[in-house]
Amino acid sequence: GLDWRVDVAQSRWRLGETPVQGNLDPLVLLAKPKFIRERVKRIMDQNAGRPGHIFNLGHGVLPQTPVENAVALVEAVHEFSSK
Repeated sequence: GLDWRVDVAQSRWRLGETPVQGNLDPLVLLAKPKFIRERVKRIMDQNAGRPGHIFNLGHGVLPQTPVENAVALVEAVHEFSSK
């Protein structure tokens, strides 16, 4: 598991083919959907399409996270995963 302070690309380089999980900062889900999409894309780009990446938060969902922002996160992950 990678927390949000760890660069995905560097971790993948160090770990090789080892699957990884994480690494969006849970505070991002308190931002506007546009910012959420930008952060998701950045993490997906850092992974560079390598297999074995489970997109997740670097820690748990905060209680004050709006449901619609969690939905925006899932939609962005699906969109950028299909490219």
